[in-house]
Amino acid sequence: MPPGGVAPKPGEPGVRAERAAGSGRAPSRLDRLRHGGRLLQDGASGGPVLRLVMRWVRRPLLPAVRLWRRNIQLRVVVSTLLMSLGVVILLGFVVIGQVRNGLLDAKAKAAQSQAAGGFAVAREKANAPVAPGAGQDGTATDGRTAGATWRSDLVEQLASGGQGSYNVVALSPESDGATGWGPRTTGTVDPASIPRELRTAVDQETGTFETYLQIKYNSDREAEPGLVVGTRLNDIEGNPYELYYVFPLAQEEQSLNLVRGTLATAGLFVVVLLGAIAWLVVRQTVTPVRMAAGIAERLSAGRLQERMKVTGEDDIARLGEAFNKMAQNLQLKIQQLEELSRMQRRFVSDVSHELRTPLTTVRMAADVIHEARSDFDPVTARSAELLGDQLDRFESLLSDLLEISRFDAGAAALEAEAIDLREVVRRVIGGAEPLAERKGSRIRVVGDDQPIVAEADARRVERVLRNLVVNAVEHGEGRDVVVRMAAAGGAVAVAVRDYGVGLKPGEATRVFNRFWRADPARARTTGGTGLGLSIAVEDARLHGGWLQAWGEPGGGSQFRLTLPRTADEPLRGSPIPLEPEDSRQSRERARSAESAATTGAKGQMFASAPPSHLSDGTPLPVPPRGPLPGSGTPTGVDPAALPGSGGARVVARPAGTSRTGAAPAPREKRQQAPHKQQAPQEKKAPQEKKASERSANRSAEREDTRRGR
Repeated sequence: MPPGGVAPKPGEPGVRAERAAGSGRAPSRLDRLRHGGRLLQDGASGGPVLRLVMRWVRRPLLPAVRLWRRNIQLRVVVSTLLMSLGVVILLGFVVIGQVRNGLLDAKAKAAQSQAAGGFAVAREKANAPVAPGAGQDGTATDGRTAGATWRSDLVEQLASGGQGSYNVVALSPESDGATGWGPRTTGTVDPASIPRELRTAVDQETGTFETYLQIKYNSDREAEPGLVVGTRLNDIEGNPYELYYVFPLAQEEQSLNLVRGTLATAGLFVVVLLGAIAWLVVRQTVTPVRMAAGIAERLSAGRLQERMKVTGEDDIARLGEAFNKMAQNLQLKIQQLEELSRMQRRFVSDVSHELRTPLTTVRMAADVIHEARSDFDPVTARSAELLGDQLDRFESLLSDLLEISRFDAGAAALEAEAIDLREVVRRVIGGAEPLAERKGSRIRVVGDDQPIVAEADARRVERVLRNLVVNAVEHGEGRDVVVRMAAAGGAVAVAVRDYGVGLKPGEATRVFNRFWRADPARARTTGGTGLGLSIAVEDARLHGGWLQAWGEPGGGSQFRLTLPRTADEPLRGSPIPLEPEDSRQSRERARSAESAATTGAKGQMFASAPPSHLSDGTPLPVPPRGPLPGSGTPTGVDPAALPGSGGARVVARPAGTSRTGAAPAPREKRQQAPHKQQAPQEKKAPQEKKASERSANRSAEREDTRRGR
């Protein structure tokens, strides 16, 4: 949906989303889960379900993750245990492999030697002459019986020498088929245990062959691993047969299991021992570091007398000594700076107070001279007026110095009460209108149709807004000054917008420094004492609020005061964006949005020429006495979700003062004082009227100064 678009109500026609041709079927649940996180149809979101599941899975792990991140000793010990366990496992595999190979090699050599002896005995018996009278008729039946008996006797004789360490199996070749002799075995060994691949090799080739097998038995005895060695021989009748020696590996398997158990026990013991050693070693290193971190935190909290306990002469001891020396020097420097700052504050306060008495005397004499200036020549009369002007600036400077010294000493007190900011803004604008008329500017107010109520100190808020409005008028170059008010959630805000010289990059944060000016070479003939915005930002902080600045070269600036509705309520955002809608970046964003939302020939027409108005009809270039930049910010919006809140620049505590150092609005006498010499032919009646107005304004200013002390 384009920015500012509204979804159609149920039952009303809407724009159908474009879909690729041929995609007639609805997306499956897997597609919705992969692309949009939706498991249900009709727009029901399945994303929250997945997020809840992930949160439920992560929640038990959060304490462990937090402990892992915060405890370096745990990380070192766990890492040592894991690496030690990996090394032990790897070493165990290597050792077990070597032992297994050694046992199998020894068993294979013994089996080959035993089988070679048995094969030699079988050959000798087959080549021995037949005893007289045994089967002399040569019938087939008598021959088969004699051959079968000979094989059985041979198998029993060969197996009797092993004492159960091996078994002997005699099989007829597979090529004989049904005419072959039956198998002869010892120890209830199943003839099917002999692998077919081995029998094929023995039947087709000459020589001795061996392989590993799983020995099966015809009894209830469980199968076990073994080694078989076989060859092809001839019996007493010259018929071929296969003779196999089967060696069980049960004893070797028991030995290997014993080695595995021993290695596992030893490895576990080694891992635990290494973990304990790592814990002790790391503890010796981490404990001083933790102690140093705790002492550093206490030092940062202001407890400068904290020191580390140093024992020994090792590297940790030298670190502790260096840390203690650093803390001692830091304490000494901070004490010196505090004493110097205290002396400076005391000096400023004493000088300001001591100058009050002579300044009062000089003021009385200057007022007398100023009232009688009509009797002087033009040069002397002008000098009397300049004397009065500079005395006004001197009085303002002393008042600001006293006020800033109260903030530095922490003696400023907030007298909060429920006030309507509209009344405060009206008073400020009423006092600044003469200056605006002289500068050729108009002050507009936006968003005053509803009450803007907050718990605040009316005097301090009025002083802040007076500085902002007077600064905007003085630097607005004759263009309009817009004062916008808004309230939303738990915050209220007042923004002052001018269209003058603006601020260069980086000046928005330095504008609140004391006595700061954009052009240091410029004489302080305009503006106030240079402490106005510094006092203003301190007043805003005293309320728990923000005073922020935005500006661009040649595009003017905007200062925004944000206060909580109730005292001691934390701010989470501002109802008014810090960057105004008519800034260059805002116009670029509006132009991009309008180009993206416009289609067809009409969109091409508008894209060919830059738009001249925003979406609400406000002209982009703001000429003198031009229309308002926008309407008031709607109420009832969460300030944290409003634009400009996230990118707002909050002025840091140590910084403070003014773009131009504008002080409270000058009195009507100062605003109407001519820059050139007055003509000697000026009528007396207007002079007396102006003199009476200046006297009244001086009395009001002195009363305001007494209230600000």
